[in-house]
Amino acid sequence: MSWPILLTFFYCLAIVLGSLAGGCLPGWLRLTHTRMQLLLSFVGGLMLGVGLFHLLPHGIAEAGNVDLVILWTMAGLLVMFFLIRVFDFHQHTVATGEGKNTDSTHSHHPQHKHSHESKHSMSWIGVALGLSLHTLIDGVALGAAVVVDASHAGQQPFYGFAIFLAIFLHKPLDAMSITSLMSVGSWSATSRQLVNLGFAAMCPLGAALVFMGFDNSSANSHNWIGCALGFSAGTFLCISLSDLLPELHFHRHDRLKLSAALLLGVCLAYGIGLIEPGHLHEHSHPTHHPHAPGDVEEHHHEHH
Repeated sequence: MSWPILLTFFYCLAIVLGSLAGGCLPGWLRLTHTRMQLLLSFVGGLMLGVGLFHLLPHGIAEAGNVDLVILWTMAGLLVMFFLIRVFDFHQHTVATGEGKNTDSTHSHHPQHKHSHESKHSMSWIGVALGLSLHTLIDGVALGAAVVVDASHAGQQPFYGFAIFLAIFLHKPLDAMSITSLMSVGSWSATSRQLVNLGFAAMCPLGAALVFMGFDNSSANSHNWIGCALGFSAGTFLCISLSDLLPELHFHRHDRLKLSAALLLGVCLAYGIGLIEPGHLHEHSHPTHHPHAPGDVEEHHHEHH
C-alpha cells in the first residue's frame, strides 16, 4: 500500500473517531455558549484559511486554468448553500432531553432556537442527510489534496494536512448536531451512535472515490483534481462563512475573544502553508499531462 493511501486511511480513521467522540460530547461535558462560539470562530477561521490559502491555489496550480477552477469554486459554494437551504442542517446545537436547550446552543438563525420543540422524533433526518453529503464532499477534498501533495513528493510527508485538520476539528461539531437532535427525539444511545458512524463513514467514502477515479496517466487527471479542489474550496468558504457571519448580528458579546479565535484559525491555516513546498502554488500543470509529476517544469517552460 502506497504512503498517500495509507496516510489518507489514518486521516479518515482520525476523522471517524473524532466524529464519534463529537456525538458523545453532550453527555460528557457541558459546553457553554461562549465556549461553543469560540470554538466555532476558531474552526470557521481555519476553514476559511484552508479554502483560500490551500484548496483554491492548489486547484489553480493543478489545473493550470484560473477561470475553470473559479467556476468550480462558485459551483461548490452554491451547491453547499442550497444544501443548507434545503436540508437546514448547518446548526450546532447541544440539546437536552428535558425540553430545553442548554446555554451552549448555536443556531445560525433566530428561528432555529426552537429545534428542541420538534413535534416529531424524525427531525434529525434532514440534518443527518445534509451533513452526510457535506462530509462526502469533505472526503473528496481530503483525497484530492493528498493526491496533489503526493505528486510533489519529497518535501514533506504529511500530505493534505491542512485540509485534514480543518475537517477533523469541524466533524465533532456536526456529529454533535445530529446526536443532540436524536436525543431530543428520545432515540437510544445505540441508535445515535449507529447513525453517527454512518455519517462519519461518508468522509472515507469521498476520499476513496478520488483514489479510485484518479489515473495519473490520463491527460485530464490534473484538470479533474484541480476542479475537485476548486469545488471543495467553495464548500469550505460557504461552511466557514455560515459559521462566522451570524456572529456579526446575533452575538455582539465577547467580540474581542471571538475575533481573536477567528484570527488564530486563519493564522494557523496560513502557517501550515509555510511548511508546504513552494511549487505547490505554481501554475505548472498544462491541460494535457502525459508524463510523470517530475516532468512538470519542462512542460511549464514549453508553454512559455
